Amino acid sequence: MQPSYYLRRPSLPNEPSQLAQFEAIWATIEASSTLIDLTALVDSPRWQFLAYLAEHKPVLFHGSGNPNLATLVPRQASDIVEFGNQLAVYAASDGIWPIFYAILERGQAEVSLLNACFRSVNEDGSFADPHYFFSIDDQAHQRQPWRAGTIYILTRAGFVAKPRSYKRGMTLQIMEWASVHEVAPIAKLTVEPYDFPFLDQVRSHNLATLIERATANPDGFPWLE
Repeated sequence: MQPSYYLRRPSLPNEPSQLAQFEAIWATIEASSTLIDLTALVDSPRWQFLAYLAEHKPVLFHGSGNPNLATLVPRQASDIVEFGNQLAVYAASDGIWPIFYAILERGQAEVSLLNACFRSVNEDGSFADPHYFFSIDDQAHQRQPWRAGTIYILTRAGFVAKPRSYKRGMTLQIMEWASVHEVAPIAKLTVEPYDFPFLDQVRSHNLATLIERATANPDGFPWLE
């Protein structure tokens, strides 16, 4: 069992009419030879559609504040973990996690992020439901820096998944992927803060305290105490 501070994904929709609508939208994506804007086609809360694609289609998602990207270009990331410190395009095989990046305004001031999305791996190789953690520094949290953003939907070709890790006797898959090449999205979708199901559960942290705890215990994520 995961600690209580990890957030579990809400139940996925199962109404046949809604699932049929999702499949019809996916068919529209497949039929298009150019980048297609899905905003008028997908009802809120839009995380449900993205989570459905994550479960059933060979796609990844990239969250951005820029709604006009035709190509995603590798950028140097900053992370203490080697996989997350590459010159790469990063994407997620989860429909909720990238919404956090899309709706978080980081252009006007530095924001310290601490977040994760992972699934434990069952003995048969299947995945348990995803769990999440979201935190921003206390100054940013006071500002509530949320805005509209864009989710770009990508094919998985050319991407590599983050290697599995082991913690508390469990095998964990972080839902992060990277490509060292430019990537052309196949679709995009505008998301608003209310499309993010954990908006009211984003934590805050003191950056100096976080650095102190992480330095003392590098494997102690999320360094709550």
